[in-house]
Amino acid sequence: MSNIAENRRARHEYAIEERYEAGMVLAGWEVKAIRAGQVQLTDGYVHIRDGELYLIGCRINALRSASTHVQPEADRTKKLLMHKAEIRRLIGKVEQKGFTLVPLNLHYKGGHVKAEIALAKGKAEHDKRHAEKERDWNREKGRLMRHKVSSKA
Repeated sequence: MSNIAENRRARHEYAIEERYEAGMVLAGWEVKAIRAGQVQLTDGYVHIRDGELYLIGCRINALRSASTHVQPEADRTKKLLMHKAEIRRLIGKVEQKGFTLVPLNLHYKGGHVKAEIALAKGKAEHDKRHAEKERDWNREKGRLMRHKVSSKA
């Protein structure tokens, strides 16, 4: 599984509860652009409409060599493919418990482009600050440990 694009902001903004993998309905020019790395996921979110999941805000910039008879639309809404039972369970959790569906990354699996989506709850501002302090402390702790080990040698 090789990553194509990652939504790093999602890990900062949301507390991730569960992860799911979904297929995507893509046009030919989109697949070519994704293979060339012309994709951005930071503003993406998953919307539920008529019992189906759609990825909105995932920007795929068309290549210059895209076909002349196709009008590429960078912010096109992409349908996500999952089993109906999984979709129903996700819809139930989103509607009842205040969860949100956010895309975490796009990756290849068996030659196909897949989206990893997460069932997440929004973090409060103080939770974000706490997570940042903890991350900084872990970084400093690692730096101190490395310094201690190198000074003994």
